[in-house]
Parts: sequence; structure tokens; C-alpha cells
Amino acid sequence: MAASLPDPVSAPALKGARRLAGWVALLAAILLPLGIVVLLTLSAEPRAREAARAGFVGSATCATCHTAEAAAWRQSDHARAMAAATPANVLGDFSGVTVHDGRHNASFRREGDRYIIRSDGPGGTVADFTITETFGLDPLQQYLVSFPDGRRQALPWAWDSRPREQGGQRWYHLMADDPLPAGDPLHWTGREQTWNFMCASCHSTGLVRGYDQATDRYNTTWTEISVGCESCHGPGAAHVAWAQAGADKGNPHRGLSTWFRDASGGAWRFAKDDPRGIARWDGPPRQATAAQVESCAPCHSRSRPLVADPLPGQRFLDTHAPMLLQQGEYHADGQIQGEVFEWGSFAQSRMQRAGVVCADCHEPHRGTLRAEGNAVCAQCHLPARFDVAEHHRHPPGSAGTQCVSCHMPAVTYMGVDRRRDHAFSIPRPDVASQISAPDVCTSCHTDRLQSWAASQIVEWFGPNRRDDPHPALAIAAGRRGDTGADRLLAAVATNRAHAPILRATAVSLLPMPPSQASAQAIGATLLDPEPLVRAAALRTLDGLHPRNRLHAARFLADETRLVRIEAARALAPVPVEALPEAARAAFTQAWAELLASERVSAERPEAHVNIAALLTARGDIAGAEAAYRDALAREATNLHALVNLADFEARRGRPHEAEAALRRAVAAHPEEAEAHYALALAIARQGRPAEALGPLTDASRLRPEEPRYAYTQAIALNQLRRGDEAAALLRLNIARHPRHRDSLMALATMERDRGDLAEAERLAAEVAALQPSDREAAALLMQLRGLRQ
Repeated sequence: MAASLPDPVSAPALKGARRLAGWVALLAAILLPLGIVVLLTLSAEPRAREAARAGFVGSATCATCHTAEAAAWRQSDHARAMAAATPANVLGDFSGVTVHDGRHNASFRREGDRYIIRSDGPGGTVADFTITETFGLDPLQQYLVSFPDGRRQALPWAWDSRPREQGGQRWYHLMADDPLPAGDPLHWTGREQTWNFMCASCHSTGLVRGYDQATDRYNTTWTEISVGCESCHGPGAAHVAWAQAGADKGNPHRGLSTWFRDASGGAWRFAKDDPRGIARWDGPPRQATAAQVESCAPCHSRSRPLVADPLPGQRFLDTHAPMLLQQGEYHADGQIQGEVFEWGSFAQSRMQRAGVVCADCHEPHRGTLRAEGNAVCAQCHLPARFDVAEHHRHPPGSAGTQCVSCHMPAVTYMGVDRRRDHAFSIPRPDVASQISAPDVCTSCHTDRLQSWAASQIVEWFGPNRRDDPHPALAIAAGRRGDTGADRLLAAVATNRAHAPILRATAVSLLPMPPSQASAQAIGATLLDPEPLVRAAALRTLDGLHPRNRLHAARFLADETRLVRIEAARALAPVPVEALPEAARAAFTQAWAELLASERVSAERPEAHVNIAALLTARGDIAGAEAAYRDALAREATNLHALVNLADFEARRGRPHEAEAALRRAVAAHPEEAEAHYALALAIARQGRPAEALGPLTDASRLRPEEPRYAYTQAIALNQLRRGDEAAALLRLNIARHPRHRDSLMALATMERDRGDLAEAERLAAEVAALQPSDREAAALLMQLRGLRQ
């Protein structure tokens, strides 16, 4: 029959908290923001410490001239992002209390100025651990423990610092529903909780992570333990020298790498007789707009660093690769879902595209809002137009009259930390109901349906208030793999009225191999003025044959680092001699940047897996093998490393070594379907299909939501001449996943071979309808129609 066993997939999909951990690792470093984090560390001789770094002078030096700003900063969360564990800084109850939550136990006591937790540590042994630092302040405070190898680990117990009447003033476990035994990456002593990697760069100033790959140790240093002036303004030594030399006003940035002050003379103003009631920027172009947002972005986004220990003042996409609107982290309409912080939603907003910056709403030194309640919005949204019942449609004084209630939905993270979406979107319950997303109306009116909310909006504002195609429908269709999703996604990707992060997400969802609509959209977005969109377009080239990727060479010298490294990634399997001669030197440089961006996360096994894949594509087998050894040296049972190593061994003709790696993966991760699936494929390719059925069945059982597992199981059954069982399994798979193209094609072929041409034709027609450009489906359909004549 036409169907055959598929190739293994290199990056396994993980479940629950472990899926998040795997994603974090694969993307390298995820920077957690200034308030709090899900990580901490233990030890007798902490190695992380304050140390000088060239150009840094410290906030105390800045305060000698900038007294008002310094006074405001001292009251901010930034100033208290991290601190030594002293009586002045520790908020938690260390009076000897013992806490049980049903799964976890811990006791907290104080001995003089030492704060001690007694809990399970490395190996599961219960012991005392001295807390070395506090982490965050409001609405919770976490605690760090330092280990002799320089690691700081974040304890899973946090102190709820809210007032008692709000449920606070208590200890609670951040992952209370997960047993988290010692050895689990999410256990507080595991790699997912290592402060040095996961959060240090955003909670201290002038940080140098100081990881040594040879010894697997850290020598992390900072110039200031918390987030000080130079975290945003950059090293201050040159500015101090400028001031001491007479403060020459002709120096445009006055010695600072990042300059935020706007001297354009413009302002947000309401135009006379403008019925919209929305302020517009009035005056010369605003200065330093990008600098303000890009200064906040690295620590208020989910992103991976591209360079080690970047300094302030560099462009965001030169130092970080931000997460797009990824399923599970954002709803299809862009609403925040996972812990993604603020930048990703703000980057979708009309306000960002209009030139609004963080400091328009937030006082930058204190970190508080510039005004309370609706007054902060009234700076640019005329109260007579918006802060009235005709607009918000709620009783005076009720929660529904607050702008944030309808335009900034909130999600609670870490048990008590309520954070608001910054897309400032217009409520669309009609769209939310089509994409299975929440909406602000029925989140408050919990006794009502989304259809009710949609009808209320139509009643208030008319049926055509929003009649343009909503991009969320395209994103949802792309995530589901719907018929026609390519055209919808292409329309979003090429519409420059949409936010770059939305268009880049649409590009990333284009199906491969590309349809005509997808190919045209990729071609157009490769030339997009927005680097985030260009980078996403280049990433899609991974789905093409190497000979069809040569046009990526023109981006090897792009002005943005993220674009350059994605161009190098796309060209990884292309021989140097196949590149235009003029592009070869640029490829060498961009390739070095790409490998360096992966080595930024050298403490993570997944970074070495990524390097191994890149070196394999370049034909460097010895280098790839060494990278896999490095990955397994970091974690001997890492699922990604073992599955990818197995594929590497199989492709170089070593099936027994591949099978051995996968058996290790299954033994270490018995609940991970991908390990069973990859083992089944390895066994089947060695001519043992009957033996492969066991792990295939396990994979299907563990993840019934993944159609390729049941599909492959059906193929194996059919090869064993168990056609009735295979057909029944395919029908069940199609019932669960009506658009699964391979299952439909396999069943059509089986029905043809069994003589049921009418059923085979019906199934083939379904496939052709799913994707009109599917040549294999079209050929099968033509054959079947010919046979039936």
C-alpha cells in the first residue's frame, strides 16, 4: 500500500508542567520578570556575589545627582527584586512553623540572623537549608538557597505577602498539585529551578552568569544585587565622566548607552472637534520610542537570549528571540494564557503601533501607574467619550465601569499574582465563542453564555460595529490545520496593518509543504520591513528542500541578528560551494552567531541537542556526536537528547545504537508517548513490525489527541495482515481527528485494495477537499474514478 512508516520527530511533545519545562529548555533561557519567579538554590559557600563590571558605577553614584529619581526608585519593585536574606528584607514567618499541604512538608525557623528551611533536598534527603536571598516582594516573596557549585535554587515555598484579609500572610507551595520528587527537573533542586539560568539576569544589575561548561559550575557576579539605574540606562561611568567634565549639552546621549528623554517638543493632545476622543501625538516625531519599549522587553517577555550577558541599549531582536503567539501560551485571539508577561500582548496593541510607550502609563522610577483607575486611560481617552454609561454600559461605581475590566483581562499566576493583558483589545465574545477562548463579558457574568454577550454588544453598538475578518479565526484555523487555513493565514501575514508579532505568528503557522498561497505569503514576508516577520519567514524554509532555500542567502548580512541567525539556520544543509560567492563570508559570520546563540545556554542539554542538529546538517558528524555527549553529560536521561541521538544513529546506519538510546528514553520516561513512538519506529525499521506494536499501542494510549500515533499503529497492523483491525483503528482515529490527512489517505488506499471503490473514492475526495493542491490525493481520486467507470 502507499502509506509507510513516518520518520521520527526530533522534538518530543511533553505533558503538563513537563511540557512547559521542555519548551523552556528548547528555547534556551526564559527570562522571568522582576516581581517573582518559579525557581531557587542551597549552600554553605555561595559563589554568586557582587563584583565590578567595566563601566558600571552603581545606583548610589547616580543618586548623588538624581535625588528625586533615586527616592522614587527605592520604593519600586525593581529596587527590591532581589536582596540579601536579612531581617530588614525577609517577609515570611520563620518562627518555627511547619507547613503541610497534603503532598509537601516544610518547616521554617530563624537562628539569629539566619533563616532556615527544613525540607527535602538533593536525593530526597530531608535537611536544613540556609536561605541566602529574598526574591521579589509583592504579592509574594520567594527565597533562594545557594549551593557550593555556584547554583542558586528557588524554593517551591513562597510567602503570600498580601494582607491577611485578602488571604495572604501564609506559606504556600507554588506547584502544590505535583509531587515533584527529587531528581525531577522541576524539583526545587532541579535545573528548571536554577536562578543563575532562569531569572538572574532580570533581577540583578550588571550580571555575568559565569557558567563554566568544563566543570558545570557557576561563578555568577553582579554589580548590584537588585534592578538598579544601570539595568535600564546602561553603564554609567561615561555619563559620570560627562557630568564631571562640565555636562556638555551638545553630547546627545550624555554618555549613556540608552537615552530615554524625549526632546521633540511633541505631546499627546486631543484634536478639536475630533468625535473619536482619542489623543494623537502632536509635534515632531517622538524620540527614543523604540528604546523605551525595547529596554523593558527583555525582562517583560518570554524570550531566549541570543548573546551572553547583554548590556542595555542594544536592540531587542539583536539580543533576544521572543516567543510568538504560541498555542497554550496565548489564545488564538492573542489573549495571554500562559505566563508570558507583558511585551507579547503589548506588541499586539494599537497603542504600541501608535507610539505609546511603557512610561506613558507607568512612572518609570517608582514603577506605579501615573494615575489611579480610569484616570490613567483618560490621559489619551477623553472621559466625556469613554468614561460614560453610553460607552461602558455598566452601573456607575461598579467594576464594569473600569477600563481595565473590559480591555485588560487578568490571569492569576503563581497562585496569587494577578497580571493584566496589555493588548488593550476590544471585547469580542462572538469571536471568542468560535475559538474556545474566554471573553471579558462572561468572565464576570459567569451565569451567561458568550452568545448572550455577543447579542448584547450587537444591541448596544449595532451589527456592523466589527464586521471585518478577525485574525483570531485565521490563527485558530492554522492551529487546527483546517482546510483553507493557508489562505486565511496568508492574508493576515501580508497585511501590514496588523502587528508584526501577529503577522509573524501567522507565517509560522503556514502549512508545509507550502501551497500556492503559503508560498506567495512566505515570499512577501521575507521582504517585510519588520525583522520579526522576516525571521519567522526564514524559519519556514526549514520545511523546504535545501536547493529551495538559497534565497535565504540575501539575509545573511541583515541588520538584525535574529534575522541573520535564522538565515544561517535555513542554509545549514546547503553546501558552501552552492552559495553565491559573495554570500559565503557572510554565511561564515552568521553561522558563528547562530552557534554562539545556542551556546549561550550551554548549561542546558537542549542547547547541545540543537547544536548537534545544526552540525549534522552541515555534515560535521564528529562535532554532532560530541554535542550529543555534552547534552547527556548535562542530563543522562534527557528525553530530547535521547530521541534525537537515536535518529542521528539511525541515519548513519547504526540501528542497534539507536534502539538502545530509545530504550533508555522509555525506561526514564515511561509516561512520555514520544519515547514509545520513536522506539516503535526504530524497531519496525529493523524489520520487526510485530514487536513494534507494543510501544505503538502505548504511544496511542498515552496521547490519544495525537493522530499520528494511531495512524502509525494502523499501518503496522496492516503490514501484519491484520487489515480489519487496521481499518477499524483508522476509522476511530478519523472520528477523533476528521482532518488527519494521512489517516484518510491510508484508509482510502485500504478500501481500494479491499474492493470498496465507492468508500475509497469518498475518502480520497475528503483529502482533496482538505488541500486542493495535494497531488497524491488528486492522483488517487482520479485513479478511483477511472476504476469505477
